[in-house]
Amino acid sequence: MLPIPDESAHGRRRVTFCFLVTIKGLTIPWSLTLAMVDAFSVFVKRPSRQLQIVSIIVIGDWVLSFLSLAAACSTASVADFMITEASAFFCGKKLCSRYQLSAAMAFLSWCLSTGSALFNLWLLPSLYTHL
Repeated sequence: MLPIPDESAHGRRRVTFCFLVTIKGLTIPWSLTLAMVDAFSVFVKRPSRQLQIVSIIVIGDWVLSFLSLAAACSTASVADFMITEASAFFCGKKLCSRYQLSAAMAFLSWCLSTGSALFNLWLLPSLYTHL
């Protein structure tokens, strides 16, 4: 039996995609700031190897990575529900494919941010040897 479309289902869809947009809105400035800091340290030829700075970067990367995973999972679950269970009620074929694409891109973004977080975590113990 298919669920009857109501405003709460549309609200859940809206909330999950707003959550995805909010997390990506936090991730993009964070990543751009780190890229500018890295570019500046390359041009100055003085890498920032201070323990406090790298610790903040590691914590920020891990927090944003977990939030990105949560946003990607919620987007994928809502997109899957809209396509498999209630495709006639919630979205047309073109709109549902856009939701699938946004979920796939969110997972790709999560994979890349997790790679960055793992690399920064790998860099952190090397700073303790220089103390």
